[in-house]
Amino acid sequence: MSSAILYTIGVSHFSEKIRWLLDHEQIPYTELPLTPAFHVRPMLKKGGRRKTTVPLLEIDGTAIQNSADIAAHLAQVRAPLKSVPPSQAEAIRSIERRFDEIGRPLAGYLYSSSFGFRKEILRIWTQFASPWQAFVLRLAFPLIRKSLSRKLRINPVDLPKSAQAVGDAIAWLESELADGRRYLVGNRLSYADIAAASILAPLACPAEHPIYGRADFQRTLASAAEPWRQSPALQWVREVYRQHRGPVWRSLAPHLLHRAEMR
Repeated sequence: MSSAILYTIGVSHFSEKIRWLLDHEQIPYTELPLTPAFHVRPMLKKGGRRKTTVPLLEIDGTAIQNSADIAAHLAQVRAPLKSVPPSQAEAIRSIERRFDEIGRPLAGYLYSSSFGFRKEILRIWTQFASPWQAFVLRLAFPLIRKSLSRKLRINPVDLPKSAQAVGDAIAWLESELADGRRYLVGNRLSYADIAAASILAPLACPAEHPIYGRADFQRTLASAAEPWRQSPALQWVREVYRQHRGPVWRSLAPHLLHRAEMR
């Protein structure tokens, strides 16, 4: 069976969700990290849906775009997934939907307080960029910032709604964990935990993540997370990463270097 190809953006929490799922399920894949703005054309072409969404997975001759659709496809064609037991599938998908709903509001909330850190944001965006891509991004940063602000609804009317949505999701997670459970569904790591932890990871800044754990990310994009930084929900995210994601990242260290060299 040939290896799949996963197209991602390094800073994307939706990309992290599928990357983690593939790693957890031990489904072979090659990651092609794309540079923001330069991802638009290949995603429009490969996705065939007039959407620029990442991640996109090419597997068994099929291209699937959007993290929820990718997860659903894998649950069908690679069944049974150990992270999606059939008896718990609906509960797991319900939790995925809950956290997917805050994915874009969360991104907007984070960027809203960090656009002033131009140098740091460009460093994060250009991690996998070629020299000419990095040059264009630096030149076009004001236009990209304006476009991203529209897309993520970074404005005085919508930002309070985004913050409220994020706060509600964190409160829900804390209520679920209040009984002392380690996992959201069942007694072992499931895709529900992967989905929740991945989407909240830019707020929690787990040390095991190669971008979210960086000091420049915490100082800039994650600075807005201060109201929740020590919340039980974000502490849970860090613990899930420490126990389940950290060992995977470490085992993939040579492969991660290969990923970083790809354009």
